[in-house]
Amino acid sequence: MLATGTEDWTDMRLTSSVLLVEDDEDHTTLMRRALDRARVANPLVVVNDGEAARDYLFGIGKHAGRDPRDAPVLVLLDLKLPRISGIDILRRIRAHPFTEHIPVVVLTTSDLDEDLVRAYGLGANSFVRKPVDFDAFQRAVERIALYWLVVNQPPPVIEREVA
Repeated sequence: MLATGTEDWTDMRLTSSVLLVEDDEDHTTLMRRALDRARVANPLVVVNDGEAARDYLFGIGKHAGRDPRDAPVLVLLDLKLPRISGIDILRRIRAHPFTEHIPVVVLTTSDLDEDLVRAYGLGANSFVRKPVDFDAFQRAVERIALYWLVVNQPPPVIEREVA
């Protein structure tokens, strides 16, 4: 079911899972290691391109049959992705009334200010440039996890009637 805004998703619920959208296997490995060291117990779901992220979030394509109402509690989103860009995934997340409030942290190697401005303009909750040094990366992941998975209080899920 493609998220068009006309589906009856009145039972949207946040799960405890974290969705990592990352095409670089080395970065995925570093993220897993950093989350393990930070003792993050949330399940990590990894997709490696924008199309897979879209399919996972909306329960279509390769992820048909997954209940799209089970939304991740946090999306960690790379910008430079094959098939569908991270910017386009962010745009799609914010365009649907049932995914628009999922926290999205952009994690990128981009040092372009226009990427930062564009991501915030499309509703990113945070923008983090991936540190090259693993210890710095570890500290950044710990802070992200502490804030978004412990300190932050997500909005309540409100049942909506879809016209």
